[in-house]
Amino acid sequence: MPMKIMNKKIWLIIFVILIAAGVVVFGSVQKLSEPSTVVTTLPNSENFRNLNIVPGQKITSPLKITGEAKGVWFFEAIFSVFLVNWDGLIIAQGIAQAKSDWMTTDFVPFEVELKFTKPDYKNNGTIIFKKDNPSGLPQYEAAYEMPILFE
Repeated sequence: MPMKIMNKKIWLIIFVILIAAGVVVFGSVQKLSEPSTVVTTLPNSENFRNLNIVPGQKITSPLKITGEAKGVWFFEAIFSVFLVNWDGLIIAQGIAQAKSDWMTTDFVPFEVELKFTKPDYKNNGTIIFKKDNPSGLPQYEAAYEMPILFE
């Protein structure tokens, strides 16, 4: 067998072995530009219920968010809500306002409206519900981050 053909076969075998090893070591490749539609339980999601939006939902401006949050997320009947693009840049922010007595550990209805311009690049982002923490102590910091899509 001529040497050139043998070298090509050896290189092909080495290439196939490297590809197979890469799949075993790194697992399946997932596109980062498109968020997964499969959503697992998000950290701090147990502190929210009856939201009018869900993870992975397509949103437009203005976005009115309503739902219920545990009273401990409020201080003086408010907490902050941020909308960030795929890169974490804040493109909108608002104050969620309690609609009933917030001085409880039970769920409290709230609403907030976010006005934003749809990002030009990529269509995924995150809504961040940030627990109000007037003490500034790190043990009281918390956030609920919900992935969304821009329509």
